[in-house]
Amino acid sequence: MQEYLVEVICDTNFLIHLATRRIKNIDNLDVEIGQVIFVVPQVVQNELSRLNKNPKKQQDISQTLNFIKNFKILPLNGNFADKELINYVKKNGSIIGTMDKELKKQIKKHGGTIMSLSNDKIILES
Repeated sequence: MQEYLVEVICDTNFLIHLATRRIKNIDNLDVEIGQVIFVVPQVVQNELSRLNKNPKKQQDISQTLNFIKNFKILPLNGNFADKELINYVKKNGSIIGTMDKELKKQIKKHGGTIMSLSNDKIILES
């Protein structure tokens, strides 16, 4: 059986959820989709670092930063993560991990696939 590596490019909110919630089906993903590698765009890492300065969010954010410290970083820069993700999908297609309704619409419009969370389970939308 062929092992597929599936790269999922994550937005900020998706990563925070992954890091701070217990995801029920995370161990079965490789059965359902293939071997998943979560990838963090530089613009998202920058956003997390900014959010880490907010005392209300600090606990979740530092947990998230710790969670992603060994993740592959995608050299996507810019000021606005959503815009960078949409441009990336236009050029490369891709799976984007997000829970943002507006971003989901844009990604699908440009032929990307969505990985999202529902009831603490990871789901694919296309």
